[in-house]
Amino acid sequence: MSLQVFIFIFISPVFYGLRNLEFEGNLTCNAILFSVLDTETVKGLYDKILNSVAEKRTAPPNAWLWSLIAKCSTIEDIKLLFDILPKLRTFRLCNLRIPEDFNPALCREVSKACVRAGAIDFGKKALWKHNLFGLTPDIGSAHHLLLHAKQHSDLKLMLEVMALVKKNDLPLQPGMADIVLSICHSSDRWDLISKFGKRFVKSGIRLRQTAFELWMDFAAKKGDVESLWKIEKWRSEAMKQHSVSTGFSCAKGFLLEHKPESTAAIIQVLYQTLTDARRPSIVVELQKLVSEWPLDVTRHQKDENREAFAAALQNDISALIDALPRLGVKADISMQEFSRKEALLS
Repeated sequence: MSLQVFIFIFISPVFYGLRNLEFEGNLTCNAILFSVLDTETVKGLYDKILNSVAEKRTAPPNAWLWSLIAKCSTIEDIKLLFDILPKLRTFRLCNLRIPEDFNPALCREVSKACVRAGAIDFGKKALWKHNLFGLTPDIGSAHHLLLHAKQHSDLKLMLEVMALVKKNDLPLQPGMADIVLSICHSSDRWDLISKFGKRFVKSGIRLRQTAFELWMDFAAKKGDVESLWKIEKWRSEAMKQHSVSTGFSCAKGFLLEHKPESTAAIIQVLYQTLTDARRPSIVVELQKLVSEWPLDVTRHQKDENREAFAAALQNDISALIDALPRLGVKADISMQEFSRKEALLS
């Protein structure tokens, strides 16, 4: 029997059996390790990691740090986390000769933990390009903070995060635009939605439909026709079809230019494009155009022009409602609400 045949028949099965046994053993050990870590406190894990790097001078298991991050629920927990991170970074550099920072996934989890614990100031440190904690700034970390700002209507935090994003050269993304423009819209800050909208467009990212809907809706509400058509140009370059929201923003733009026939035409196109099941959304938006939008846009006009503006707008909206049935748009719209609100403004 040749040596090769002997090895294949007798030794290979033993070798692969040992490898499989070792692999299965590692899985079992990891399962036991995570099971044990589930019962550990943040302070207990902190002490273990500190003892490993400061006393034993050995690298602690990665699972300890990940478990510590996952368990953080208070500001005190976050303080322990940010105390151990620079110690681990120094140990990796000096003892393991690893100059790289921790990977972005860990940075995202740190930011998530900071938000969860209400330690927002610590979370902002995760966006610093040069930091002592070994954290790698990541756009995902910024998203956690921006979502927190949106949930709490915290305009100040959004501005701070966006300043850090710019300072630390983090790339802008469409999802970030959705969050930022939404905060600006709900805060009624036209100056900010214009500033950040232009910043996102000029950066070259492709804005989503939702971002354009918010931006164009605000422009129509403010009565800024020039800005509305500029945003519409950017939208048309990014996507071919209108949503109901962006279509109605353009319809409002034509009304502001005293072109009710153009408004009717674009509503007709939207009406014909949608399926029968979705056509009720046209009626809903039409009712808003009649009963809600006039009050919003009139409020943004100068006091001396407000009454004349409201009267002209009512005439144009009346002409629009009269024109729609001739174009095949079936909608039962009440003008009473608009008339009542106009009287309050006169």
